[in-house]
Amino acid sequence: MTRVGRLLACLLVLGMLAACQEQSPVTRRSSTEPTAAPSAPSFPTDDPDLTRQKKAAGMPDCTAGAPDVPAIADGLPDVTLPCLGGGTPVRLAGLRGTPMVINVWAQWCGPCRTEAPYLAEVSAELTDRVAFLGVDFADPQAERAIAFAGDAGWKYPQVADDARVVQAPLGMVGPPMTVLVDAEGRIVYKHPGVITSSDQLRSMINERLGVAG
Repeated sequence: MTRVGRLLACLLVLGMLAACQEQSPVTRRSSTEPTAAPSAPSFPTDDPDLTRQKKAAGMPDCTAGAPDVPAIADGLPDVTLPCLGGGTPVRLAGLRGTPMVINVWAQWCGPCRTEAPYLAEVSAELTDRVAFLGVDFADPQAERAIAFAGDAGWKYPQVADDARVVQAPLGMVGPPMTVLVDAEGRIVYKHPGVITSSDQLRSMINERLGVAG
């Protein structure tokens, strides 16, 4: 190889090494470095179109939850979620005083559609004795979520968990999931998967919360 050829070859190698050094902050990652958790797009909370759609669907505003009560170890996670379609944000750990049914759902979830009428029926029957709250989970389209809740006949509040923050604390694989919470805020039962009948839901509430349908 001529002197000029050797010089060109050295310059080529040096150029390749420089390129690798420039890329190293992006391409080299420690095996222990955390990666960002997946999340769905954030829902708007002040969209007038969603507010009108929510009102037309008969969905009530959310209840904030007490801001000053301490979270308890066996209770709901201490997170605040936006009310679906706008309204009052909800601190889950601050929901106390009434037995509750928390249903985690999504409009893209087939089994959620199956159990929807049972939730509507039983929530209407127990409206004065048990509070119901829906958690719209990892759902990228707020307008479809509101339409789903309206078509289902759900007349109880709904919050949006677009970032999936309830998944780990509830030990949840995916929707649907139904969680029963007593008046002191303690989780007394978790039902992963679909509810198959109104009677099944009534039985769960009677046995775990002591409220007969």
